Amino acid sequence: MSNEHENKHFVIQKGKAICDKGSKFPNFKVTSHQKHYWNDDSDNADYLAVTEEDIQFNSPAMPFGNCALKNNQPCSFSAAGKWKKTYEQVKVLGKSCLTEISELQCAVGGKIKVMDHGQKAELSKQNFKNSNAVIHNQINPLVDLDEFVDDLDGDDFYS
Repeated sequence: MSNEHENKHFVIQKGKAICDKGSKFPNFKVTSHQKHYWNDDSDNADYLAVTEEDIQFNSPAMPFGNCALKNNQPCSFSAAGKWKKTYEQVKVLGKSCLTEISELQCAVGGKIKVMDHGQKAELSKQNFKNSNAVIHNQINPLVDLDEFVDDLDGDDFYS
């Protein structure tokens, strides 16, 4: 049985939301906790996990710009409940976490979705050490992967 959240990223505070009736894309604002960070061990608020109860955005005034349902007048966003399509198997303080497929209904009529989860992939030394040198050479013949990995051990660029 496939899970609809499979291969989806968790949403962090620096991610962006989109309203199908709005014109701007605000960042999420985590107000439900200050405890769990995705892929960050320095407690940077940008990496806070967004949960089903986090229904505010930065900036709070007109978060989605102008609203098509209000003749392009300023957005007066008001959440109609909690986020839907949350990942029930992962919770922070009893609250389900958002993934890329989560949705929130606005009382005015718009549907809020995740435009950008906010996480970015970063390479580490271990990524290079685990790479297949033969395949890497076919993709990038200009770099000798074995030599590059040997040089990494003295480098501080990829920790």
